[in-house]
Amino acid sequence: MNIIRRTLDIDADTDARLREMASERGQEVAAVLAEAVALLDSVVDIAGPDIAEDRRRLDAFNRTRAAVPLDDVKDWVASWGSADELPRPAPRKIG
Repeated sequence: MNIIRRTLDIDADTDARLREMASERGQEVAAVLAEAVALLDSVVDIAGPDIAEDRRRLDAFNRTRAAVPLDDVKDWVASWGSADELPRPAPRKIG
């Protein structure tokens, strides 16, 4: 791996959390940061939001009123990795 040294200014709470995460994983802080950047890159489109797609989804919701309530999503995510893992929640008519 080609290592490049960078200096970052972060607040004390973030530094403490990074060190804690690294210790829990038996990794260096740099490895935790690299994983965080890879995860961020996988879920965030750096090029910017797709306003047209957002508009299509909002229009579809306004037309059908079908959505997945936030509490259903929270319950589903909380069940991950448990013996009683819930199925992915399905959209339903709300509001």
